[in-house]
Amino acid sequence: MNSFDERQKSFEKKFVMDAELQFKVSAKRNRYLAEWVAIKMGKNDEEKENYIKEVIKADFIEPGDEDVFKKIKSDFESASIPMQDSEIRNQMKITLDRAKKDFI
Repeated sequence: MNSFDERQKSFEKKFVMDAELQFKVSAKRNRYLAEWVAIKMGKNDEEKENYIKEVIKADFIEPGDEDVFKKIKSDFESASIPMQDSEIRNQMKITLDRAKKDFI
């Protein structure tokens, strides 16, 4: 195997590892975010765990974070809890930063 092939395999391996890390950070962010929402909604421990799973599943609906945002916004509206979009997006940023720190 020549050095070009070795370098190519190295880049491919790094790409896979980066994608895996991105997925883990996103899932962790969604967990933290769902915990925050569950507390705001007054959910008990069992309801909170179920809600965390719902939020994580919601992230697979479409690429990016809008699917998670839409779910959370809708859930707050359904529970008649007033929540500004900016507060939800700010919490998404805070929980993303927290999740990144977990993997450093």
